[in-house]
Amino acid sequence: MVVEFKSGKIIITPHEVVIKFVGEHMITLQAQTDAIQLIGRGANVIAANGSETKWSIKLDNEAQLREVAAEMGCEVE
Repeated sequence: MVVEFKSGKIIITPHEVVIKFVGEHMITLQAQTDAIQLIGRGANVIAANGSETKWSIKLDNEAQLREVAAEMGCEVE
């Protein structure tokens, strides 16, 4: 599944989340779903925290975060 946001797109598979940013730098963030935390309550953040990974990104709105959560089959904290 692909969720679009103003800075790029989020690609969700059963095992990983990939975030691709638009622009000249072509930044890509990738993490296993086990390392992902979804933070709601107005923050609307996807955070990855694993043994070799640590990053976070703020989404445009809560609806996007809910779409990611539904596809991953997890809850928003």
